[in-house]
Amino acid sequence: MILTDQQILAEIERGNIVIEPYDRSCLGTNSYDVHLGRYLATYRDKVLDARKHNEIDVFEIPEEGFVLQPGVLYLGVTEEYTESHAHVPFLEGKSSVGRLGIDIHATAGKGDIGFCNTWTLEISVSMPVRVYYLMPVGQLIYFSVQGDVETFYNRKPNAKYNERTVKPVESMMWKNRF
Repeated sequence: MILTDQQILAEIERGNIVIEPYDRSCLGTNSYDVHLGRYLATYRDKVLDARKHNEIDVFEIPEEGFVLQPGVLYLGVTEEYTESHAHVPFLEGKSSVGRLGIDIHATAGKGDIGFCNTWTLEISVSMPVRVYYLMPVGQLIYFSVQGDVETFYNRKPNAKYNERTVKPVESMMWKNRF
């Protein structure tokens, strides 16, 4: 079950959902709009290796915007820091962003209960497109869950994305054992 605007507001009041900064005008019928943060990043290597730490170069989006190019994976970040203590958050791209040929995530659209951070975006484009700091890029949708949670994400000893940041975070796949 997806939370409605009234349910999202009630959960914010209870402290089960945290959104910073929060702007009431970004609350939709059953979602909350999030915006592109100040930083983008690209991987240094042309070939990524799932078993090694693939490092990134982080840069600030200039005031005149930045033109994303096809064939390049960009990591972005939401301006909003969020916490979800009782619901599963899903991040989806806004339709206006999709109509510009921008995908904001490759696979990581679902958060976990207990996720407390900004959202790293896996951005790709089908044609060159200029993006701007604070442009609306996505919407968070919150799902109710059944049953108790044994281990919240922010309390998992092996959680790889708990360190609070305002910059995109590279893949931590290399920390897995395989």
